[in-house]
Amino acid sequence: MSLLLQGATLRDGARRDVRVEGERIAEVADAGALAAEAADEVLDLAGYVLLPAPAEPHAHLDKAYTAQRLGPAASDLMVAIERWHAYREGLSVEDVAARARAAALDALARGATAIRSHVDVGEGIGLRGAEALVAVRDGLRDLVDLQVVALAYPLAGPEWADNRRLLREAAELGVDLVGGAPHVTGDPAGDLRVALEVAERYGIGVDLHTDERLEPSSGLEDLARRCVDGFAGPATASHCVSLGMRPPDAQAEVAALVARAGLGVVTCPLTNLLLQGRGIATATPRGMTAVGALLDAGALLAAGGDNVQDVFNPIGCGDPLQTAQLMVAAAQLEVDDSYDLVSGAARAVMGLDPVRLEAGGRAELLAVRASSLREALATVTEARVVIHAGRIVARTSVQTEASWTPAGRGSQTDVVEEGAGHG
Repeated sequence: MSLLLQGATLRDGARRDVRVEGERIAEVADAGALAAEAADEVLDLAGYVLLPAPAEPHAHLDKAYTAQRLGPAASDLMVAIERWHAYREGLSVEDVAARARAAALDALARGATAIRSHVDVGEGIGLRGAEALVAVRDGLRDLVDLQVVALAYPLAGPEWADNRRLLREAAELGVDLVGGAPHVTGDPAGDLRVALEVAERYGIGVDLHTDERLEPSSGLEDLARRCVDGFAGPATASHCVSLGMRPPDAQAEVAALVARAGLGVVTCPLTNLLLQGRGIATATPRGMTAVGALLDAGALLAAGGDNVQDVFNPIGCGDPLQTAQLMVAAAQLEVDDSYDLVSGAARAVMGLDPVRLEAGGRAELLAVRASSLREALATVTEARVVIHAGRIVARTSVQTEASWTPAGRGSQTDVVEEGAGHG
């Protein structure tokens, strides 16, 4: 069976028909040019913009949907970590798996056909979270591409031998990458060294929480230099907040090093806007990395949603369009550039093939009820169709019931589908 998408609007404004066969796009033609065949499943996408599906390069599915249990959001990052570490001690594999699965499917319904999730490994939680996320990854394999990062810290020093052992056991369990947070430990250089050693031992990459603070920090440069010096696996640095606080010439120098190292960077606007800069009443920092400098240097930069309704962030819903919308406002990027950070760049950071709307391209697609990408990001409507590996995996319709009394007419109620298109 093939899938025929009729009358969709592409990013360039052209209306096209798209035929999908298997996991690939077979044909793209002018709207109305492709006739339905007997084996086609036909989907009318008039009034929808059709996009390469986004990806979520930075999530914490093990923490999702715990905000109601933990009360108000934490006042800053370190307080959030302390409260979460105390709470995670009582978590079961089943509880983590149920919430992680729900959050992954919610993100998928919003268009993220690939997700990278960090999961806590260490004292108090042991391997329970990793066991849950690996099971969720394997159970959802036909619906979404899920990558699991074992997030363990501190790692360096004799007192943290158990954390190092658990990180190695997580790698043996089958996680996809090694994670950590060297900047919040007493020995950042030691934690970086241990994380890279474990990754090299098991032949996997790293994705490290890096410099998630406003104060000066050199974690991004240290990781970039290790990559230049020959770290074998792919490497990602997430957050990199302190770079945004440095002078322009320093930003440019570090960004050039990051680009030369082939190091991916993931900025997480929603949670960093919430947690960074609290208590600074005048010229409050945005708490984001140096987006402009990284892009100008040609570094690989993506944007992620980070936390979903937990002690770090009471809001968030795993929606890449919401993240892209924030990049327009908080990073002052153009609409197209912002969407690229949650689509093509996000997939590149995750080591996934690019998605192009052309014959032979992977059929990882998102249709949003809007007349353009700009309108899709402006409204962030949930009226969407999600296609993964060539088949429809989620479809959401939205209706609005509106009552009003137009001049000269009686009261009436109209029911309209959201996103009719307004140019």
